[in-house]
Amino acid sequence: MDGRVDPRDVLIIISRTDFDPHNDEQWKNIWNGYRGRGGFNTPREWAHYDEVREQAFRDATLNLWADGKLHQPRQFGAHPARRQEIWLEAVLPSSELDRNPAARDAWHQFQTVAGLTGVSLDRDYS
Repeated sequence: MDGRVDPRDVLIIISRTDFDPHNDEQWKNIWNGYRGRGGFNTPREWAHYDEVREQAFRDATLNLWADGKLHQPRQFGAHPARRQEIWLEAVLPSSELDRNPAARDAWHQFQTVAGLTGVSLDRDYS
């Protein structure tokens, strides 16, 4: 929303929410909640955005939804705990992937998802 990431570069957003951005009532609850006006206990990630930006946020959310880039594990029965981190990114060194089969399997799964979006990856750990 701040222009730091081109929406076309978004691979996936995984959120703790379970809502349909097409549903006006659910959208309003999300918008108000993340702006600190919804009565539920969450950091106010969107507190500095005014009401004028609401439609831009909703449009971006609807586009991510339509593109299959918004994943909500709670829709599938998961109940993830709230993390303190807003952004988390990890890159494992090749040596770790070579000796850690679980990390290598996760990398393969990531490659599959990335491939669905046409993303070109730097290295194939086969």
